[in-house]
Amino acid sequence: MKKTIFFLMVSMIFSGFSFAQSSYTGAVGVGIDFGDGATFVGPSGKYFFSENHVGQADLGFEDGATLITFLYSYHKEFDGAAGLRWYAGGGPSIFLIENADTILALRPHAGLDFKIDGVPIVVNFDWRPAINLTNTGDRFEAGAFGLGIQYAFD
Repeated sequence: MKKTIFFLMVSMIFSGFSFAQSSYTGAVGVGIDFGDGATFVGPSGKYFFSENHVGQADLGFEDGATLITFLYSYHKEFDGAAGLRWYAGGGPSIFLIENADTILALRPHAGLDFKIDGVPIVVNFDWRPAINLTNTGDRFEAGAFGLGIQYAFD
């Protein structure tokens, strides 16, 4: 059953490539921040301040820890691929860890954003390494990624 649902979701995403539209003002949904170590899951939202400038806020939860992330991104469409955009930017993250020090990190990121035509769904995936600005833990974590599935609105 899980394989069938996964296949249907992937088919729906890829079938939308030829019919995709790119215009939406904002989106809210679920975000997943994962990689080396913990996986944080929680609400995510983004808002287009202009055609290319986007603000995003993520709140993630993991056993005994909370992650708060604010990102700025520059979005740009690919020519000939309506609905598909690349983006890059950065922002701060605060890791609130139970029984441990709070970690402040800088999170550069780069990824892809896809708005499915006819369905108010946005799927995005990015690489978002963490540069630790505090004196605890590793200084740099390269193996960190973000995945978002959101409801888009105009």
